[in-house]
Amino acid sequence: MRIIVINPNTSESMTDHLRRELASISGSGVELVCVNPDHGPVSIESAFDEALAIPPTLDLVRGAERDGFDAVVLACFSDPGLEAARELVSIPVVGIGESALHLAAQLGRRFTVLTTIPQRVPCMTEHIARRGLLNRLASVRPLEMSVLELDADSSRTKIRVLAEARAAASEDGADVIVLGCAGLTGSAAEVERELGMTVVDPSPVGVLTAETLVRLGLRHSKRGLYARPPAKLIK
Repeated sequence: MRIIVINPNTSESMTDHLRRELASISGSGVELVCVNPDHGPVSIESAFDEALAIPPTLDLVRGAERDGFDAVVLACFSDPGLEAARELVSIPVVGIGESALHLAAQLGRRFTVLTTIPQRVPCMTEHIARRGLLNRLASVRPLEMSVLELDADSSRTKIRVLAEARAAASEDGADVIVLGCAGLTGSAAEVERELGMTVVDPSPVGVLTAETLVRLGLRHSKRGLYARPPAKLIK
């Protein structure tokens, strides 16, 4: 089985981070490849960034199917281009945000998503509403750190994650924490030990969801929502 993990931004450091942290996640016989586009935003922190990231990400998705990969994982919590990618190819495409949110709803009554900067809070709330999970949301809390800061400053990141997670539990009634950025990949176990509460790390969840779909022979329905786009001239 071959699974490709696409980091939709152009940060090689972030892709290396994902590659290191996900290396031991998959089962035997699974080849995991981590890549990123060679053009687009260096991080995704706005709707504008998402729009810029989608076309090169879709090129990688199309190439993944052509190159014989069995599934695609989009490693950004905003899942940029997820619906379009599912229209484009026949292999499973998993968004780490969507898969982590649905898993979190199975693990507790209410969850809190930790995001990057305050401007992302409304976007994350809308993202959760589109997944039909707003009634399970305790809060969205910003860490007041950019994506690249999360990737570069692990000590400060840990301090901010622990502080906001504790506040989510005591003030918002959260019993599950979702790490709402791929830059936080690999930190769930340590945070969970210190907090004594369930912490969901979306990138491993996305990879194992993709692996499960392949093993079960399941893929996205091509009727309705994910039907292939009509053939047409695009200038």
